[in-house]
Amino acid sequence: MPTTKRPNDTPPPRTENSESEVLRGFLDYLRAAIAAKVEGAPEPQVRTAAVASGTNLLGLLRHLTFVERSMFLGDRVANWQATFQAAPTDTVADVVARYREAVERANEILDGCTDLGAPVPRPGRPAPSLRWALTHMIEETGRHAGHADILRELIDGTTGR
Repeated sequence: MPTTKRPNDTPPPRTENSESEVLRGFLDYLRAAIAAKVEGAPEPQVRTAAVASGTNLLGLLRHLTFVERSMFLGDRVANWQATFQAAPTDTVADVVARYREAVERANEILDGCTDLGAPVPRPGRPAPSLRWALTHMIEETGRHAGHADILRELIDGTTGR
């Protein structure tokens, strides 16, 4: 069956050939994709659960903000489940801005890392290798970007990356 590219699809990134450039390129691609899924989503649907688990678009991006900050900035999270719940006063713009700020700060840390086998510089916490951290963030962000694709399509029919 032939497939056609949807007009809203952004193809995977073309990166340089080094392992670090490939990993960073795909992580940034997924980060942009999930932020775009949440940006412009209408209230109250952006925070309304469309599935039995309670998952909603705003909560997904809020959660990923905490994951970025934990993985690359060393923040501790006492209750991961609570990270999926946006405050009633949080707007889409607020949550997207906080996510982008966390990504920017994480990228500042990553820009200073040259050895993928070295631990991520997380003050006061045991740290995985940069390779593991990048791979985990690709998996985590990709998983939730897939959830966001479905939730956004249920909200207003928006598809594509």
